[in-house]
Amino acid sequence: MIDAADREIEPVNAYLRDRTLGDASPLTCRSYGFDLLRWYRVLWALDVGWEQVTEAEVVALVGWLRAARNPQRQRTRAVHQAGTVNPQTGKPTLRSGYSPATIAHNLSVVHGFYAFHMHFGRGPVLNPVPENRARRAALSHRSPIESRAQHRRGRLRPKVPVRQPRALPDEQWDVLFEQMKCARDRALLSCYVTSGARASELLGVQLGDIDWQKGQLWVISKGTRARQPVPVSPEALAYLAAYLDESGLPEMAVPIWRTRRGESRPLTYWAARRIIQRADEKLGMNWTLHDLRHTAATRLARDPELTLVEVQTILRHAHITTTSLYTVVGLEDLVDKLAEHYSRPVQPVAWPTQYAADDIQAVFGAGK
Repeated sequence: MIDAADREIEPVNAYLRDRTLGDASPLTCRSYGFDLLRWYRVLWALDVGWEQVTEAEVVALVGWLRAARNPQRQRTRAVHQAGTVNPQTGKPTLRSGYSPATIAHNLSVVHGFYAFHMHFGRGPVLNPVPENRARRAALSHRSPIESRAQHRRGRLRPKVPVRQPRALPDEQWDVLFEQMKCARDRALLSCYVTSGARASELLGVQLGDIDWQKGQLWVISKGTRARQPVPVSPEALAYLAAYLDESGLPEMAVPIWRTRRGESRPLTYWAARRIIQRADEKLGMNWTLHDLRHTAATRLARDPELTLVEVQTILRHAHITTTSLYTVVGLEDLVDKLAEHYSRPVQPVAWPTQYAADDIQAVFGAGK
């Protein structure tokens, strides 16, 4: 990371090098770098050196994050107002500011940054980010199959809501898929919704990673960074074959997903996300690229022929508790059953025949 004068910010780079040596992924280090850049911009605005900070500067950071607008969430073609619920999908539209999860992550990164330097005797005497000892005690030595212990939030920590996964209903998936006008986009979405692969994993697939006979793709897993297989449907492979036949076979060492305009380049995450956004703008929806993984996981988890452990293997979840989130039934899944319930006449109260009517009248005040 460099400052406005193109000078290296050595304290930050030393911390990021330590994270890299600790086997943190490049994407994790990139995320940490942006969080620390945001922290340093607050310090530059307050004219405070990184070694002289106190809790007051952390308060300023949290206050700014709660009030500022997130530039990544500013949409010039937004169909619905930020923070409202989309009437078609039932998903809330992202608010214009920074989410509580972003604020909590930024605080954790700043805390880790100062904990690293305090280990070597650098920086302030006390960590400027308040610690939450109750949380550390509640999460220490906890089995993943046990229920999460309750603990109080640390000071300045926002309340992060637990978000339930949202899957595309079949009819909305069909409408969204119809908006894909080229072979590449149809193949890409089909592979996403049948494999359950993450966005970055699927975009890195190369020609040698396609196993046509077994019906699977080899991806570099986001968590373990190991090369692992993911299944795809025969229909997705047919779309993929049509795309490769139309665009031509790429070289063996480059990703198969390429741009369609200008010089052929690998398709980035932002370009793939824009494919969904263009379709959403036409349909008035707000589905995202990651919702396709939720859709695949929900379809697998609700298949009576697949066990939860098998679904965990397909999705490559570290803990089965993560897989079990996709078994939760939402209200939109009960529309037909609720319609039948409301159409049925109200059933009269029936008491077991072994009880005398006089006893029921005396206890409950009613004889029927």
